[in-house]
Amino acid sequence: MLNRASEATNMLKEHIEKDSVIRLISHNDADGISAAAVIANALKEEDVQFHTTIIPRLKEDMVNQLRSEKYDLFIFSDMGSPFIKEFNTYKHDVIVADHHQVNDTEAESNVVHINPHLFGIDGSKDLCGAGSAYLAVRDLDKKHLAHFALIGAFGDMQGQGGFTGVNSTILGDAMESGVVEIHEGLKIVSKASEPIFKSLAYTFSPPLPGISGDLEGAQEFLEKRGLSYGIKFTDLEDEEKDLLKDALIEINPDIFGDCYTVPKEVPLLRDLEEYSYILDACGKNKKQGLGLSIALGEKDQALDAALRLQRQYRDQIVRGLEWIKREGAQQLNAIQYLYSEDKVLKSVMGTIASIGLSVELLDNSKPVIGLSRLHRDIKISGRTTREMVDRGVNLGKALQDSSNNFNGTGGGHDIAAGAMIPYEAKDNFLHLVDEMVEYQLNND
Repeated sequence: MLNRASEATNMLKEHIEKDSVIRLISHNDADGISAAAVIANALKEEDVQFHTTIIPRLKEDMVNQLRSEKYDLFIFSDMGSPFIKEFNTYKHDVIVADHHQVNDTEAESNVVHINPHLFGIDGSKDLCGAGSAYLAVRDLDKKHLAHFALIGAFGDMQGQGGFTGVNSTILGDAMESGVVEIHEGLKIVSKASEPIFKSLAYTFSPPLPGISGDLEGAQEFLEKRGLSYGIKFTDLEDEEKDLLKDALIEINPDIFGDCYTVPKEVPLLRDLEEYSYILDACGKNKKQGLGLSIALGEKDQALDAALRLQRQYRDQIVRGLEWIKREGAQQLNAIQYLYSEDKVLKSVMGTIASIGLSVELLDNSKPVIGLSRLHRDIKISGRTTREMVDRGVNLGKALQDSSNNFNGTGGGHDIAAGAMIPYEAKDNFLHLVDEMVEYQLNND
């Protein structure tokens, strides 16, 4: 894996020496924006010109359109692995730094393909897209950028229980370069910027059943313990902080543990997980450029705008969880699904599907498929638990194979995946996914 990453670095060095203008294409979630941030910061430090585009998904028409653009090197981060066959026919050099599931196509000499799955490493827990992107620039003496790979890992739910696999190697780089520190603490969000009841209600990972996503539940929890819910966590007395810590540990022991911080960052971006949430809010609200500009060093107004987006996004998640609580999911044999045409719910469907499982609003013995109508198409977000993956579920394969049957596209990870299908295929698609998941469970 590291040898493959060195091949990418060598290709990059050649283009830096030639003064090439580099084309960077990345995904618009927290992991994708972090991946773009790693590469963009590295290129900026090397005084290289580059042009960045951050998109929700890479489609065949865009892959073909890029072919005619006059750049000497294309870098695809947190996307690109399904298109190695097409990149092999490019007249340009291509670096793909991805972590989604791969197909059987071998890369030609003009393509360097960095993906953990090629080396038997789990791309859903041991290395994220930003991690693959970081490995591509690591040998340019860029270990001080390792924290962006960890921010991406948090964005992809890979850091919550501690870093494993290649992620732990990257953590070692971040600590060795002095950019990241670890300390024990409560893993609740927005300790210094929100009233404590909101900090608790907006904490989704680790989940706090009865509190996460429930503003009233959070208020009641605090009132029962004689704690003021209107002040910030940072304003509590030490005794009150201890009381809160003990009460939360009873609900979920994982709420107290290692916190990863960048001490030199501004306070709002010091916590890596919090940083990932801010980038995620930018991406989900189609302001991915704002997220990237923050990661490239812009603060002040950019950060104020991002925090407004984050508050709006969290409120949307709370509304989505209330909807699940009211309506529940539709049940099939092996899967359950959520469907909405509501504008707000559509924007957070994958997130509420994931949180709904973790806070036990949904049956976590079945994968959940979230469906959002977009004009003539339906966007699919599939989520399941690590336990279901251990029992044989592979959502990436199920969604890819099912969507292909209806002229759609799909793929991702075993634990989280996505697809796009024509609207009229909705019911047949759901039944096919249901059959495939049932088959996976019975034939593991």
